[in-house]
Amino acid sequence: MTEQSEPATSPGRILVADDEPHIRRVLLTILKSASYEVCEALDGRDAMAQLDGEAMFDFVLLDLMMPYASGIEVLEHIRTHERYDDTPVIILTAKGQDADRDAALARGAVDFMTKPFSPKKLLLRIQEILAER
Repeated sequence: MTEQSEPATSPGRILVADDEPHIRRVLLTILKSASYEVCEALDGRDAMAQLDGEAMFDFVLLDLMMPYASGIEVLEHIRTHERYDDTPVIILTAKGQDADRDAALARGAVDFMTKPFSPKKLLLRIQEILAER
């Protein structure tokens, strides 16, 4: 009798919301290389539309400064949805002021990282946070 292997499964679905195409491309590359299923949002409004859709996300990466809705506004939107009340969110931003960090963490972000960021460190942080869940 031979053992049948289970099909490979994704470790999770991640929504990447950033209005900078090159940042999204870097994030998609590193996350897909780690077998995550990745969806991208081009701005805050697009992110909220995807969160309101049928897809479920296990993790969200948000830029702080985006058109139509900021990362803070998207984070507040996430926290109003019961299905996302414990979904981890990391804010990625070029703004590194303490007030921005405090605002993000107070609204439920699990981490706040400034750009430029280390893709390897970000991936390790995501894996660490998901392993804790």
